[in-house]
Amino acid sequence: MGGKRVAKLFVALHVACVLVPLAIVVAWAFTSSWPWPELLPQSFSDRGIVELFVTSGDLGSVLATSIGISLAVAVLSTVIAAMAARALAFHRFFGKELFRFSTVLPFLIPATVFAMGVQVIFLRAGLANTVFGVVLAHTIIALPYAITIMSEVTAAAGKKFEQQARVSGAGPVRALLEVQMPLLLPGLLSAASLSYITSFSQYFLTLLVGGGTVKTFALTMFPYLASGDRTIASAYGVVFMVVTLGVFFLFELLLKRFSPAKTEYFTD
Repeated sequence: MGGKRVAKLFVALHVACVLVPLAIVVAWAFTSSWPWPELLPQSFSDRGIVELFVTSGDLGSVLATSIGISLAVAVLSTVIAAMAARALAFHRFFGKELFRFSTVLPFLIPATVFAMGVQVIFLRAGLANTVFGVVLAHTIIALPYAITIMSEVTAAAGKKFEQQARVSGAGPVRALLEVQMPLLLPGLLSAASLSYITSFSQYFLTLLVGGGTVKTFALTMFPYLASGDRTIASAYGVVFMVVTLGVFFLFELLLKRFSPAKTEYFTD
């Protein structure tokens, strides 16, 4: 009983640590005055909402650009990560360990230094100030996370079900799509989700590679964060949370929609 109470306490603390900051952001989006040390806002205002949806004018196009870039990064990163994880898990080749180390190399390089190096390369390659260049730069940043997830999932899934399908007469493509992919689906969606949020929240890399031409939601929101205007910054933060959670719920629906039917296939 004591262990269960402690576990419940830790769960409650964890939930509070997540929900309380989010609730404060939502409250600040409608607050004009909340001086320290008052526990509750002293006055309310719709200035943040008006700035976001009326004054700015281009919120829809900025969100569409950001979501499109992030979805492209999620798909590209997940596909590359799935192939890289498969190579690392099931194949032997020269330089395998060096390749494994290179997949996590962006973790070891400071983000500012990495962004400056990418900007120089992309300027010479003609990729700077383009949407494709931003997508490619974000993919480089997201790949280590996606490969780490897919490597663990691919190694855990193994090849035995795929090999059984091949022995039973299935071709390589059918065995991969109908047998192996359902096993990897939770990992694929996790990698896609993490790649999406990594891309959607990128500011400095987008600023350097996009050169201000590619305008994303993070670029629009950051000046308000830097200026200390908590009302407008919080309004942007609320939209950021809603859009991100919406994508996560979409991925969760996809997992529930496609995973159960496939898992039953293996238990028959």
